[in-house]
Amino acid sequence: MTHWIDIGRLDDIPVRGARVVKTGAGCVAVFRTGADEVFALDDRCPHKGGPLSEGIVHGRSVTCPLHNWVFAFESGEAQGTDEGRVATYAVRIESGRLLLDASRLATRSAA
Repeated sequence: MTHWIDIGRLDDIPVRGARVVKTGAGCVAVFRTGADEVFALDDRCPHKGGPLSEGIVHGRSVTCPLHNWVFAFESGEAQGTDEGRVATYAVRIESGRLLLDASRLATRSAA
């Protein structure tokens, strides 16, 4: 069962930027693309723990600020020759507000 929680306004996130949502199980990075799409991923790169929310958003991907690993928003998979993935979370826009699927957050373990 999906349980949506309001995490703020779309306009709170700059275009091609991110914001961090802190949860009891760790941080989630919520990204806004140039096309005003939103995606949510774990905010920790599996390579060296870099904060993905501080990475560069390009197209439907983000580049880790520490070692340039690139992660696809849809799958959380590392692109190119890098191997790894980060968890993804459902997020949607409703009347200009961002809603995050809290039921998925409940199943993840704290970092």
